[in-house]
Amino acid sequence: SKIEMDVLRNDEIIGYSNYFFKHSGDTMIVENYTKFTVEIFNVKVFSINSKSKEVYQKNKLLSFESKTLQNEKNKFVKLNYDKNKDKFIINGSSYVGEASIDNIIGNWWNAKILDTKTQISPLSGSIKKQEVKLTNKDEIDYKGRTVKLLQFKLKSAEDLPDDKKLDFDIWLDPNKNIIFKVKYN
Repeated sequence: SKIEMDVLRNDEIIGYSNYFFKHSGDTMIVENYTKFTVEIFNVKVFSINSKSKEVYQKNKLLSFESKTLQNEKNKFVKLNYDKNKDKFIINGSSYVGEASIDNIIGNWWNAKILDTKTQISPLSGSIKKQEVKLTNKDEIDYKGRTVKLLQFKLKSAEDLPDDKKLDFDIWLDPNKNIIFKVKYN
C-alpha cells in the first residue's frame, strides 16, 4: 500500500512526499521519498531531497534511517531500538545520543504525531518538544464526496530559532485515523 502526497506552494505542486508500506507477518517497513523546491522569483530559497526507511515489529519502532539533502547540505539519521536499555540510540547530523521510546518520528503518515509531546526529526535526528491542539472541525469536498476532518495546530513547545520551529496546521480524518493534509506555516 502507499500514500502519495503532493507538496504545494500557492496552490501549485512543487514536489512530493510518498510513503510505501510493506507488510510481512508482524513486521512493517515504511519507505519515504520526498522531493520539493521552493522558488521565489525563479530563485531557489529552500529544497529537500530525502529518502528514509522505518522498520516496525508489532507496531514498535525498531529502526529508522534517512539521508537528506536540504539546501545543498547533507543531513542524516540512523536510529536503532536498544532492547536492553529500552531506548532509541540516535546517530544524526543534529543529535547523537539516547532518546525515550515515547518519541515519534516526525513523518506525516503516522497520526501518532498528534498524540506525542516530542518528535524526532526525520531529517537530522534532533528531538523537538511540541504541543498539539485541536483547533477546528472541518468539512471538505474531495473527489465528489464530503470528508469530515479534525484540524490541529502543531507548534514547538520550546524556544528555538525561527528556522527550527515547528508550526503546522494538520487535518486528520478521524474515521480512518489518516492525516489528510498538512500546511507549513
